[in-house]
Amino acid sequence: MPLGTLDRSPPPFFRQGPSALSQLLFFASMSVLLMAADSRVGLTTPLRTAAAVLLHPVERTLLAPVRGLASANDYLSGIAQAQQTTERARAELTRQAERSLQAEQLLQENARLRALLELRNRLSVRSRAAEVLYDAADPYTRKIIIDRGSNQGVQHGSPVIHELGVIGQVTRVYPMTSEVTLVIDENAAIPVHNVRTGLRGVAFGDPSADRMELRFVAANADVQVGDILQTSGLDGVYPPGLPVAKVGRLDRRTQSDFAKIALIPATVPDSVRHVLVLEPVGAQLPPPPAASDVGQPVHAKDAAAAKPAAKGSSKP
Repeated sequence: MPLGTLDRSPPPFFRQGPSALSQLLFFASMSVLLMAADSRVGLTTPLRTAAAVLLHPVERTLLAPVRGLASANDYLSGIAQAQQTTERARAELTRQAERSLQAEQLLQENARLRALLELRNRLSVRSRAAEVLYDAADPYTRKIIIDRGSNQGVQHGSPVIHELGVIGQVTRVYPMTSEVTLVIDENAAIPVHNVRTGLRGVAFGDPSADRMELRFVAANADVQVGDILQTSGLDGVYPPGLPVAKVGRLDRRTQSDFAKIALIPATVPDSVRHVLVLEPVGAQLPPPPAASDVGQPVHAKDAAAAKPAAKGSSKP
Protein backbone atom coordinates (compact mmCIF):
# COMPACT_ATOMS: atom_id res chain seq x y z
CA MET A 1 0.00 0.00 0.00
CA PRO A 2 1.49 3.44 -0.91
CA LEU A 3 2.44 5.60 2.05
CA GLY A 4 0.52 8.58 0.65
CA THR A 5 -2.81 6.82 1.18
CA LEU A 6 -2.29 6.37 4.92
CA ASP A 7 -4.20 8.71 7.31
CA ARG A 8 -1.54 10.21 9.52
CA SER A 9 -3.92 12.27 11.69
CA PRO A 10 -3.92 11.23 15.38
CA PRO A 11 -6.84 9.17 16.64
CA PRO A 12 -9.63 11.04 18.46
CA PHE A 13 -8.33 9.86 21.82
CA PHE A 14 -5.11 11.85 21.41
CA ARG A 15 -6.68 15.02 20.00
CA GLN A 16 -6.33 17.98 22.34
CA GLY A 17 -8.33 21.20 22.43
CA PRO A 18 -7.69 24.33 24.51
CA SER A 19 -5.97 23.73 27.81
CA ALA A 20 -7.93 23.58 31.06
CA LEU A 21 -6.44 26.88 32.22
CA SER A 22 -7.51 28.60 28.99
CA GLN A 23 -11.05 27.29 29.38
CA LEU A 24 -11.15 28.46 33.02
CA LEU A 25 -9.98 31.95 32.10
CA PHE A 26 -12.45 32.18 29.22
CA PHE A 27 -15.51 31.16 31.23
CA ALA A 28 -14.45 33.28 34.23
CA SER A 29 -14.14 36.32 31.97
CA MET A 30 -17.56 35.63 30.46
CA SER A 31 -19.08 35.34 33.94
CA VAL A 32 -17.61 38.68 35.06
CA LEU A 33 -18.76 40.31 31.80
CA LEU A 34 -22.33 39.01 32.18
CA MET A 35 -22.54 40.09 35.85
CA ALA A 36 -21.29 43.57 34.98
CA ALA A 37 -23.71 43.88 32.06
CA ASP A 38 -26.61 42.71 34.24
CA SER A 39 -25.84 45.21 37.01
CA ARG A 40 -25.39 48.12 34.57
CA VAL A 41 -28.06 47.68 31.91
CA GLY A 42 -30.23 44.81 33.27
CA LEU A 43 -29.19 42.38 30.56
CA THR A 44 -30.80 39.35 32.16
CA THR A 45 -34.06 41.03 33.19
CA PRO A 46 -35.94 39.84 30.04
CA LEU A 47 -34.49 36.37 30.53
CA ARG A 48 -35.71 36.27 34.14
CA THR A 49 -39.16 37.44 33.04
CA ALA A 50 -39.38 34.82 30.29
CA ALA A 51 -38.16 32.08 32.65
CA ALA A 52 -40.70 33.11 35.28
CA VAL A 53 -43.54 32.94 32.73
CA LEU A 54 -42.43 29.56 31.33
CA LEU A 55 -41.79 27.96 34.72
CA HIS A 56 -44.98 29.25 36.34
CA PRO A 57 -47.17 26.29 35.21
CA VAL A 58 -44.45 23.86 36.28
CA GLU A 59 -44.21 25.52 39.70
CA ARG A 60 -47.95 25.34 40.21
CA THR A 61 -47.99 21.67 39.14
CA LEU A 62 -45.18 20.73 41.50
CA LEU A 63 -46.85 22.60 44.35
CA ALA A 64 -50.17 20.77 43.86
CA PRO A 65 -49.23 17.67 45.97
CA VAL A 66 -47.84 19.86 48.72
CA ARG A 67 -51.01 21.93 48.82
CA GLY A 68 -53.12 18.78 48.83
CA LEU A 69 -51.29 17.37 51.86
CA ALA A 70 -51.45 20.73 53.61
CA SER A 71 -55.18 21.00 52.95
CA ALA A 72 -55.82 17.49 54.28
CA ASN A 73 -53.79 18.19 57.38
CA ASP A 74 -55.61 21.48 57.93
CA TYR A 75 -58.98 19.75 57.55
CA LEU A 76 -58.20 17.03 60.11
CA SER A 77 -56.69 19.39 62.65
CA GLY A 78 -59.39 21.99 62.01
CA ILE A 79 -62.19 19.77 63.31
CA ALA A 80 -60.68 19.55 66.78
CA GLN A 81 -59.71 23.21 66.78
CA ALA A 82 -63.21 24.24 65.72
CA GLN A 83 -64.73 22.67 68.81
CA GLN A 84 -62.25 24.39 71.08
CA THR A 85 -62.72 27.65 69.26
CA THR A 86 -66.48 27.48 69.72
CA GLU A 87 -66.17 27.19 73.48
CA ARG A 88 -63.69 30.02 73.66
CA ALA A 89 -65.83 32.18 71.38
CA ARG A 90 -68.83 31.82 73.65
CA ALA A 91 -66.83 32.97 76.65
CA GLU A 92 -65.20 35.77 74.69
CA LEU A 93 -68.54 36.96 73.34
CA THR A 94 -69.72 37.76 76.84
CA ARG A 95 -66.60 39.79 77.57
CA GLN A 96 -66.73 41.57 74.21
CA ALA A 97 -70.28 42.78 74.82
CA GLU A 98 -69.09 45.13 77.54
CA ARG A 99 -65.99 46.17 75.59
CA SER A 100 -68.04 47.01 72.50
CA LEU A 101 -70.10 49.53 74.46
CA GLN A 102 -66.95 51.21 75.75
CA ALA A 103 -65.37 51.17 72.28
CA GLU A 104 -68.45 52.85 70.79
CA GLN A 105 -68.21 55.66 73.31
CA LEU A 106 -64.48 56.09 72.62
CA LEU A 107 -65.09 56.22 68.86
CA GLN A 108 -67.67 58.97 69.26
CA GLU A 109 -65.38 60.93 71.54
CA ASN A 110 -62.49 60.47 69.10
CA ALA A 111 -64.63 61.73 66.21
CA ARG A 112 -65.56 64.87 68.17
CA LEU A 113 -61.90 65.52 69.05
CA ARG A 114 -60.83 65.09 65.43
CA ALA A 115 -63.52 67.55 64.32
CA LEU A 116 -62.38 70.07 66.92
CA LEU A 117 -58.68 69.75 66.09
CA GLU A 118 -59.35 69.53 62.32
CA LEU A 119 -57.27 66.39 62.03
CA ARG A 120 -57.04 64.69 58.71
CA ASN A 121 -58.22 61.16 58.29
CA ARG A 122 -55.59 58.60 57.45
CA LEU A 123 -54.97 57.84 53.79
CA SER A 124 -57.11 55.08 52.34
CA VAL A 125 -54.69 52.54 50.85
CA ARG A 126 -55.82 50.14 48.15
CA SER A 127 -54.80 46.53 48.71
CA ARG A 128 -55.05 43.05 47.20
CA ALA A 129 -54.79 39.62 48.77
CA ALA A 130 -52.02 37.21 47.77
CA GLU A 131 -50.82 33.72 48.68
CA VAL A 132 -47.25 32.72 49.46
CA LEU A 133 -46.07 30.10 46.94
CA TYR A 134 -42.61 29.23 48.27
CA ASP A 135 -39.37 30.65 49.64
CA ALA A 136 -36.81 32.02 47.20
CA ALA A 137 -34.00 29.63 46.28
CA ASP A 138 -31.22 32.08 47.18
CA PRO A 139 -29.66 30.86 50.48
CA TYR A 140 -28.08 34.26 51.20
CA THR A 141 -31.31 36.27 51.26
CA ARG A 142 -34.70 36.01 52.96
CA LYS A 143 -37.33 36.34 50.24
CA ILE A 144 -40.66 34.72 49.34
CA ILE A 145 -42.64 34.39 46.11
CA ILE A 146 -46.34 35.34 46.00
CA ASP A 147 -48.93 34.49 43.35
CA ARG A 148 -49.70 38.06 42.28
CA GLY A 149 -47.78 40.04 39.66
CA SER A 150 -48.00 42.93 37.27
CA ASN A 151 -51.08 41.40 35.61
CA GLN A 152 -52.91 41.85 38.92
CA GLY A 153 -51.64 45.42 39.45
CA VAL A 154 -48.76 44.75 41.85
CA GLN A 155 -46.20 47.57 41.75
CA HIS A 156 -42.49 47.51 42.49
CA GLY A 157 -41.87 48.62 46.07
CA SER A 158 -45.37 47.76 47.35
CA PRO A 159 -45.56 46.98 51.10
CA VAL A 160 -46.62 43.46 52.05
CA ILE A 161 -48.32 42.98 55.42
CA HIS A 162 -49.93 40.27 57.52
CA GLU A 163 -52.65 40.53 60.12
CA LEU A 164 -49.94 40.83 62.79
CA GLY A 165 -47.75 43.40 61.07
CA VAL A 166 -45.33 44.13 58.23
CA ILE A 167 -43.91 41.19 56.24
CA GLY A 168 -41.67 42.96 53.73
CA GLN A 169 -41.63 44.80 50.42
CA VAL A 170 -42.00 43.78 46.76
CA THR A 171 -38.57 44.02 45.11
CA ARG A 172 -39.23 42.21 41.80
CA VAL A 173 -42.43 41.99 39.79
CA TYR A 174 -43.17 39.39 37.12
CA PRO A 175 -46.36 39.03 35.07
CA MET A 176 -47.95 36.42 37.36
CA THR A 177 -45.69 36.34 40.44
CA SER A 178 -43.72 38.77 42.59
CA GLU A 179 -40.67 38.52 44.81
CA VAL A 180 -40.96 39.91 48.34
CA THR A 181 -37.92 40.80 50.45
CA LEU A 182 -38.70 40.08 54.10
CA VAL A 183 -38.06 42.55 56.91
CA ILE A 184 -35.39 40.22 58.35
CA ASP A 185 -33.30 40.37 55.16
CA GLU A 186 -29.99 42.18 55.52
CA ASN A 187 -30.98 44.66 52.79
CA ALA A 188 -34.30 45.58 54.42
CA ALA A 189 -34.70 48.91 56.25
CA ILE A 190 -37.96 50.41 57.58
CA PRO A 191 -38.43 53.83 59.25
CA VAL A 192 -40.15 53.22 62.59
CA HIS A 193 -41.15 55.09 65.72
CA ASN A 194 -41.51 53.99 69.33
CA VAL A 195 -45.17 53.93 70.35
CA ARG A 196 -44.35 54.68 73.99
CA THR A 197 -41.92 57.58 73.51
CA GLY A 198 -42.38 58.65 69.88
CA LEU A 199 -38.65 58.20 69.20
CA ARG A 200 -37.97 57.70 65.49
CA GLY A 201 -35.35 55.39 64.01
CA VAL A 202 -34.65 52.85 61.29
CA ALA A 203 -35.03 49.08 61.77
CA PHE A 204 -32.67 46.88 59.75
CA GLY A 205 -32.88 43.16 59.05
CA ASP A 206 -30.64 40.60 60.74
CA PRO A 207 -30.94 37.29 58.83
CA SER A 208 -28.38 35.50 61.00
CA ALA A 209 -30.84 35.33 63.89
CA ASP A 210 -34.14 35.88 61.99
CA ARG A 211 -34.51 39.15 63.85
CA MET A 212 -34.14 42.88 63.29
CA GLU A 213 -31.91 45.56 64.73
CA LEU A 214 -32.55 49.20 65.64
CA ARG A 215 -29.37 51.04 64.72
CA PHE A 216 -27.95 54.51 65.35
CA VAL A 217 -29.84 55.04 68.61
CA ALA A 218 -27.98 56.90 71.36
CA ALA A 219 -26.93 54.85 74.37
CA ASN A 220 -28.89 57.11 76.72
CA ALA A 221 -32.09 57.09 74.62
CA ASP A 222 -35.37 56.24 76.30
CA VAL A 223 -35.77 52.67 75.00
CA GLN A 224 -36.94 49.72 77.06
CA VAL A 225 -37.35 46.01 76.46
CA GLY A 226 -40.88 45.35 75.24
CA ASP A 227 -41.38 48.70 73.47
CA ILE A 228 -43.53 48.40 70.34
CA LEU A 229 -42.21 49.84 67.08
CA GLN A 230 -44.55 50.86 64.27
CA THR A 231 -44.04 52.31 60.79
CA SER A 232 -43.59 56.07 60.86
CA GLY A 233 -44.72 56.63 57.25
CA LEU A 234 -41.83 59.04 56.55
CA ASP A 235 -40.52 56.96 53.63
CA GLY A 236 -43.67 57.36 51.54
CA VAL A 237 -43.94 53.57 51.15
CA TYR A 238 -45.44 52.09 54.33
CA PRO A 239 -48.61 53.58 55.82
CA PRO A 240 -48.03 54.88 59.36
CA GLY A 241 -49.08 52.83 62.36
CA LEU A 242 -48.34 49.29 61.11
CA PRO A 243 -46.67 47.00 63.70
CA VAL A 244 -43.08 46.13 62.77
CA ALA A 245 -41.31 44.69 65.84
CA LYS A 246 -40.76 45.00 69.56
CA VAL A 247 -37.57 45.47 71.53
CA GLY A 248 -36.27 42.07 72.62
CA ARG A 249 -32.78 42.83 73.94
CA LEU A 250 -31.02 46.08 74.89
CA ASP A 251 -27.29 46.51 75.47
CA ARG A 252 -26.10 49.99 76.44
CA ARG A 253 -22.61 48.89 77.54
CA THR A 254 -20.96 48.98 74.12
CA GLN A 255 -17.72 50.52 72.91
CA SER A 256 -19.56 52.99 70.66
CA ASP A 257 -21.91 55.87 71.40
CA PHE A 258 -24.91 53.88 70.14
CA ALA A 259 -26.89 51.23 71.96
CA LYS A 260 -27.20 47.72 70.56
CA ILE A 261 -30.93 47.01 70.27
CA ALA A 262 -32.22 43.63 69.02
CA LEU A 263 -35.80 43.51 67.78
CA ILE A 264 -38.31 40.69 67.53
CA PRO A 265 -40.40 40.96 64.32
CA ALA A 266 -44.14 41.27 64.73
CA THR A 267 -44.68 38.38 62.31
CA VAL A 268 -42.99 35.03 61.76
CA PRO A 269 -42.52 34.78 57.96
CA ASP A 270 -42.13 30.99 58.00
CA SER A 271 -45.70 30.54 59.25
CA VAL A 272 -47.37 33.04 56.90
CA ARG A 273 -49.45 31.73 54.00
CA HIS A 274 -51.76 34.60 53.01
CA VAL A 275 -50.62 38.23 52.85
CA LEU A 276 -51.96 41.60 51.78
CA VAL A 277 -50.15 43.70 49.17
CA LEU A 278 -50.68 47.45 49.66
CA GLU A 279 -50.25 50.25 47.19
CA PRO A 280 -47.31 52.51 48.14
CA VAL A 281 -48.41 55.61 50.02
CA GLY A 282 -46.36 57.80 47.68
CA ALA A 283 -48.52 56.74 44.73
CA GLN A 284 -51.58 58.31 46.35
CA LEU A 285 -50.02 61.60 47.43
CA PRO A 286 -50.75 64.69 45.29
CA PRO A 287 -48.03 65.70 42.81
CA PRO A 288 -45.58 68.41 43.95
CA PRO A 289 -46.28 72.00 42.82
CA ALA A 290 -44.82 73.08 39.50
CA ALA A 291 -41.56 75.00 39.52
CA SER A 292 -43.29 78.05 37.98
CA ASP A 293 -45.66 78.30 40.97
CA VAL A 294 -42.87 78.34 43.54
CA GLY A 295 -41.62 81.71 44.78
CA GLN A 296 -44.71 83.78 43.82
CA PRO A 297 -45.97 85.42 47.04
CA VAL A 298 -48.65 87.51 45.32
CA HIS A 299 -51.32 86.08 43.07
CA ALA A 300 -51.49 87.57 39.59
CA LYS A 301 -55.07 88.65 40.12
CA ASP A 302 -54.19 90.38 43.41
CA ALA A 303 -51.24 92.12 41.76
CA ALA A 304 -53.48 93.37 38.93
CA ALA A 305 -55.99 94.71 41.45
CA ALA A 306 -53.23 96.47 43.41
CA LYS A 307 -51.93 98.48 40.41
CA PRO A 308 -55.01 100.75 39.93
CA ALA A 309 -55.18 101.47 43.64
CA ALA A 310 -51.53 102.48 43.71
CA LYS A 311 -52.01 104.67 40.63
CA GLY A 312 -55.02 106.46 42.11
CA SER A 313 -53.24 107.25 45.34
CA SER A 314 -50.25 108.90 43.62
CA LYS A 315 -50.08 112.69 43.51
CA PRO A 316 -50.21 114.55 40.15
